Amino acid sequence: MKALFNIVAVGGCIWAAVSSCSNVGCTENQNSLPLAGFYSMSTKQQITPDSVAVGGVDAPNDTLLLGPGSRVSQLYLPFRSTKPSTEFYFQYKQKALDFPWLVDTLRFDYVATPYFASEDCGAMYHYRITSYSYTTHLIDSVAVTDSLITNIDHETIQIYFRTAEEEEE
Repeated sequence: MKALFNIVAVGGCIWAAVSSCSNVGCTENQNSLPLAGFYSMSTKQQITPDSVAVGGVDAPNDTLLLGPGSRVSQLYLPFRSTKPSTEFYFQYKQKALDFPWLVDTLRFDYVATPYFASEDCGAMYHYRITSYSYTTHLIDSVAVTDSLITNIDHETIQIYFRTAEEEEE
């Protein structure tokens, strides 16, 4: 009986040790990417523009983050860890707005700080936005709701566009 108790006790210890280890690894978001939401300035409601191209200015390989025809209300805007700022362009592809002089830009200045999360998750960068600027062709305003960008997945940037109201018949 004592031998059975020892086997059960040892088995329980092994089970506890194995179950406390994570076999999935890092399940959290491993990247610190600011999430931007698109809003109408007139209604303050979230919008899903379908004729906007968004990309990084001077990004490697002319990185296109959002192509025209994509309908999204939020977009990740990746920062460069090796630079103190990142700039994005917003090109409007709707026929009445597809002109080079209507392209808006949005620039973020920040401090990138290396952050060691854990053995499973490894290292990542956290970004502290120190300032931002933008052009105002169709972007009305920009709000940064949290200047610290971490791997927590929540909207930290709100971009307000000038939008046309539907005409009533």
